[in-house]
Amino acid sequence: MKSKNSIIENAISTLKLESEAILNLLPSINNDFVAVVEAVLICKGRIVITGIGKSAIIAQKIVATLNSTGTPAIFMHAADAVHGDLGMIQANDIVMCISKSGNTPEIKLLAPLLKQSGNLLIGMVGNINSELSKQADLILNTTVEKEACPHNLAPTTSTTAQLAMGDALAICLLKARNFDTQDFAKYHPGGSLGKKLYLKIGNLAAKNEKPSISPNASVKDVIIEISKNRLGAVVVIENDKILGIITDGDIRRMLEKNSNIGHITAADLMHRNPKKIDKNELALLALEMIKENNITQLLVTKDEKYYGIIHMHDLLQEGII
Repeated sequence: MKSKNSIIENAISTLKLESEAILNLLPSINNDFVAVVEAVLICKGRIVITGIGKSAIIAQKIVATLNSTGTPAIFMHAADAVHGDLGMIQANDIVMCISKSGNTPEIKLLAPLLKQSGNLLIGMVGNINSELSKQADLILNTTVEKEACPHNLAPTTSTTAQLAMGDALAICLLKARNFDTQDFAKYHPGGSLGKKLYLKIGNLAAKNEKPSISPNASVKDVIIEISKNRLGAVVVIENDKILGIITDGDIRRMLEKNSNIGHITAADLMHRNPKKIDKNELALLALEMIKENNITQLLVTKDEKYYGIIHMHDLLQEGII
């Protein structure tokens, strides 16, 4: 069994080799790369990405990234392509073929067939003297010096380079399309990520009660109202106007300082400038405000009128935190 130090050294060596492989791609961000971005931007169809083995797995990831950032893409396995799947390629599509060697039997068979169809062929290839490089209209050079595998066999640095090049392409396309957070939300409606991008404060506040009390209410009435609604706070209202907010922490601090509380009213306890947020703002903004102000409740308004309260626990339950 390897020693602890040996394990750490091997891991560090792997990460260094893979990080160097990515940095070595910088010269490949050239006119060909620009031409690829420009071609995809004006493409009327999709970008069909194909590969074999580990390159096929990278192709699927790049397809997923492109689809989620505004560039329509589909995956076609190189082995299946020559057994009928070539039919998925339409006239306006661009085809990208990913291969380290560019000379595998499947790729050597597929590349000429792709050329015959008249579609623009992009080769993401680690061997610029390969058959794929000769057939491709544009090349994304992902050549690496060696694999992290000690036998220089298992695809490691080569697939890392392919993945990084795919990310560089996707981000350039994203920025060129002015793809913003609202666009992102359309493609990511599920999970905590989607909620951060589309969930509005009003949706959360509408689920809660609207605890309120008059400014001349007694401490007892304030405590009852806070306890009844389980939000840890109550809003002080007069003539439909927000005067302030009282939290359970305010009650505790008041009781520590005063033995006689008969004369104390809600107006004496309240914070007169509570933190507020409009119901149409995103829940993510509410989280930022709660963190920035070190509070647990936030007053929600609609047209400057009292709409409700959200608690930090609401954000926790929705997975925003």
